[in-house]
Amino acid sequence: MPESKLKLMVVDDERDNLDLLYRTFRREFQVFRADSPSGAMDILDKEGEMAVIISDQSMPEMTGIEFLSRVTQLFPDTIRILLTGYSEDALDLDAETMTSAHIFKCITKPWEPEAFKAIIQNAVEIYKATKQGRD
Repeated sequence: MPESKLKLMVVDDERDNLDLLYRTFRREFQVFRADSPSGAMDILDKEGEMAVIISDQSMPEMTGIEFLSRVTQLFPDTIRILLTGYSEDALDLDAETMTSAHIFKCITKPWEPEAFKAIIQNAVEIYKATKQGRD
């Protein structure tokens, strides 16, 4: 029996980014798309834990950091990646902020597809190792 695909969620208020990330990862993952943090929370309520969540920083309801901080409380094993149009310096992301939201990586738009895929693969390996350690 084939191994079921891990779940990956993309949260971005820009439809083009959602579609691009869906197309990038749909072969390796069961991809869930949400155009807002509240939509993402609805999906999490129904689907449960995701292996990886990629969230845009700039959204109308709340920032990506705020959203990912909430996810940390619900699903501490989920690997969280922040997507932003700004450099980490411009965002003023200090180590404490990144640590409190348990953000694995901050990726700046536009991203290089192969580098992005490598980051996601690394995140999945960490997620799997964490889950194996709990079994």
